[in-house]
Amino acid sequence: MAAFNDNALTVLDRRYLRRDDAGDVVETPADMLDRVATAIAEAERAYPRGPGEEATRAAFLDAMTALDFLPNSPTLVNAGRELGQLSACFVLPVEDSMPAIFDAVKWAAVIQQTGGGTGFAFSRLRPAGDRVASTSGMASGPVPFIDVFNAATDAIRQGGVRRGANMGILRVDHPDILAFVAAKSQPGRLHNFNVSVAVTDAFMTALSDGADYALVNPRSRLEVGRLDARKVWETITRLAWLSGEPGVIFIDRINRDNPTPGLGQMESTNPCGELPLLPFESCNLGSINVARFVHGADLDWERLARTIRVGVRFLDDVIDVNRYPLPQIEAITRRNRKIGLGIMGWADALSQLDIAYDSEDALSLGERLARFVAEQAQQASAELAVERGPFPEWPQSRWQALGHPPLRNATTTSIAPTGTISILAGCSGGIEPLFAVSFVRQILDGARLVDVHPGFVARAKAEGWYSPQLLDTIAERGSVRGLAGVPERVQRVYPTAYDIAPAFHVRMQAAFQAHVDNAVSKTINLPRQATVDDVVTVYEDAYRLGCKGVTIYRDGSRDHQVLSFGSAAKQIPAAAPCPECGAELAEATQGACTVCLRCGFSRCA
Repeated sequence: MAAFNDNALTVLDRRYLRRDDAGDVVETPADMLDRVATAIAEAERAYPRGPGEEATRAAFLDAMTALDFLPNSPTLVNAGRELGQLSACFVLPVEDSMPAIFDAVKWAAVIQQTGGGTGFAFSRLRPAGDRVASTSGMASGPVPFIDVFNAATDAIRQGGVRRGANMGILRVDHPDILAFVAAKSQPGRLHNFNVSVAVTDAFMTALSDGADYALVNPRSRLEVGRLDARKVWETITRLAWLSGEPGVIFIDRINRDNPTPGLGQMESTNPCGELPLLPFESCNLGSINVARFVHGADLDWERLARTIRVGVRFLDDVIDVNRYPLPQIEAITRRNRKIGLGIMGWADALSQLDIAYDSEDALSLGERLARFVAEQAQQASAELAVERGPFPEWPQSRWQALGHPPLRNATTTSIAPTGTISILAGCSGGIEPLFAVSFVRQILDGARLVDVHPGFVARAKAEGWYSPQLLDTIAERGSVRGLAGVPERVQRVYPTAYDIAPAFHVRMQAAFQAHVDNAVSKTINLPRQATVDDVVTVYEDAYRLGCKGVTIYRDGSRDHQVLSFGSAAKQIPAAAPCPECGAELAEATQGACTVCLRCGFSRCA
């Protein structure tokens, strides 16, 4: 049995453990895990060919108690309780009418109140200035309506369990694309949203050819203008350099992997980008802490395979016991039965194996691990299909057309950021490198957790070069590379996010993406001195290497960041006006960047 560390206990107390009407905690961490295992295993009652409820409950409890596997936060919070909403994320449709738009706002409020995140594509909304036949007026375009969704999230706040989280996506060929990419950069605007541009293959071809591309009115489906692809790309990447957004998703690549195209096209993802979903779909996530499977100079592949099977069964059971916030969500979730099993603790596993994250050996092991998880998860899903039947949409699915044996789940794998459950497991998040060997993490309500890598401290003490002064120095600079007093071989296997070349970040994401059904959530961390050209390279490498999306964050580019070390970031000076077309420029974050909404020119200081 693994023990929760002090930071995990703090998070559990604040966000996960059951409280009475007076607000007092009335549940221990062990009680919580027992509650979750018991509630999820109740699904086994419907499947007499399975191992049985009690044996399954014991397997679930063992995996969670050992911190080998943990499900997403809503499952830990709500399983076995009155609310019973267990899904991490949802995608909701936003259709082009006033009633439909506000239906989506209402649905989002219901979902967020239960602790779920929501993704939206606003690409169906007619552009600003387009005609509104019913009133003879002019449409306001998508961006003002996104403000409405943002305000609704402020009003909900999810009861203090999770921050309200949204993804907002607009196609690159929407006529309002420039207004969309500039909106988030205005101070305080859309603070409850991540925003990404749905980039098409046609756009990337135009970019490569140095050509312009068509803007299409989604109401009439007619071309209404053209933009220079290079200028639009420069605007997207400059604003990402400035504030970390917008990210990009490669929407055509996502839809080529759509397992049930007969049910429609995917237009959006969940807030962190690892789950492209159809309208009204939900997904249930869980992650295996691969650092727990290091055995000597390798991974314990046999034990890992057993845990993958436990994880797949757990997540499939979640679909059955879940209490869905909307009937439309229940209907399509049960038709496709999508799950997203992923990993966390990747950086920790590499350091235990004395493999540097930024090495060819790490890429090779990462691809091997991703392939193994995918193969074992699909095999487990196929076994469940024999035991329980395939997902109902199977006959019309891409898998069936490819001649694959029947599966219980339309998707089985996804790699989430695991922000909070990795704190509970005491491991590094997702497939990210260490942010820093020692850093401060801000959680809900501004609480601060000091995080010092236990493996590094244990090694320093065992080898005799530990000192409190050394830790103080590391806490200020974050990295141990180039630090006197730390052996060079140790410096090599404890790289931090900013030690790793951006191109290598992308290669690691692509190595996992090659074997993941859904997508991979990963932030490409850039040092403060990174240039806009560095962002361009990252985005274009991600497309070339087969990623489904990419997000960057340049250190110090926001007033508030969740993970930090050392001194605060300096403010960036203001930019000059647009010299291109004479149009008025939209001001971006801190007055540091301006964007022309007519031609796409932007300039960041």
